[in-house]
Amino acid sequence: MSVFYRLYQNNNQQSSAYKKWYARAVVTETMTTRQLAEIMQENCTVKRSDIEAVLRELVPTMTRAMQDSKRVKIDGLGSFKIGLKTKPAASPKEFNVQANVKGLHINFLPETYKDKNNNRRVTDMLNRC
Repeated sequence: MSVFYRLYQNNNQQSSAYKKWYARAVVTETMTTRQLAEIMQENCTVKRSDIEAVLRELVPTMTRAMQDSKRVKIDGLGSFKIGLKTKPAASPKEFNVQANVKGLHINFLPETYKDKNNNRRVTDMLNRC
């Protein structure tokens, strides 16, 4: 398992890192729910169709919970919640949802834990990269 990357140069003349080189992760393909369910079926006793059904129901269930202002935590994966993009108001009385809320997005925070030296936070999804 390897994480592929591509180098790019910072061409922003206003940046202190102008002309410096960085790496960006490259996606080689997209895994579908069906493909994930096929792999999961090989690793457990549940059939692919049952796994797909559960994964498909996860989305509307999470949606309902987040739209009720709840954080959804999936053990081993992380937490999801709704975030707002807003423009400022001069005072709380002047804040108006229609005028000041410009958009919604999903915030994802991967589940983390302290490393064996108790120094830095790591996530299982990146642990063996």
